[in-house]
Amino acid sequence: MLQYLTAFLIIFALFTAWVLVQHAARRFAQRHPEFGPAKEEGGGCASGCGGCASAHSCGKKTSP
Repeated sequence: MLQYLTAFLIIFALFTAWVLVQHAARRFAQRHPEFGPAKEEGGGCASGCGGCASAHSCGKKTSP
């Protein structure tokens, strides 16, 4: 039983830490607009239809 409680507390602490890191990143980006917006999850190259290499297969326009 102690192992389950320990695992739950570790997972909850990691989740809470991740939420706090995201919040801090958004606040930093808001206070320092010269660095651009905070990068959100799923906004990179691999989002959408399988990445940059196959962007032409889903109809996305790629810049030359």
